Amino acid sequence: MRIWSVHPAYLDVKGLSALWREALLAKRVLEGKTKGYKNHPQLIRFKKADNPEGCINCYLAAVYEEALNRGYNFDKRKISWDFSSVNLPVSIGQINYERTWLLEKLKARDKKKYSYLLSEKKILPHPLFEITEGDIEEWERYTDVPG
Repeated sequence: MRIWSVHPAYLDVKGLSALWREALLAKRVLEGKTKGYKNHPQLIRFKKADNPEGCINCYLAAVYEEALNRGYNFDKRKISWDFSSVNLPVSIGQINYERTWLLEKLKARDKKKYSYLLSEKKILPHPLFEITEGDIEEWERYTDVPG
């Protein structure tokens, strides 16, 4: 499961579709509607929030908006739209780690998105997140970036 901290605009079609599926799975976990993935590290930041379900719906809404902007047909009904907009912290170290990780994926899958992300000087976070100082997040299962 990868719940990206970087803005979904940087993802290729494969990455955006996977993010949608994985965020929907995260939503089911946070709602207590699945037996698996309950302790997945990617969910820690949502679980720490005052309203985890609202946060994941806010997260999904931004992914849905990105899909809509690209002309994709994601199911809007999968989101509970009665959430309040919030921001969760994410460290700059995490953003940089994910950027490097995503660049490696895009290099093999989508040269246009790869060039776009490579040329970006300031990486935007997903709209749910606000960048803070710090290294890679504690919940990240850190491994060397492939390549």
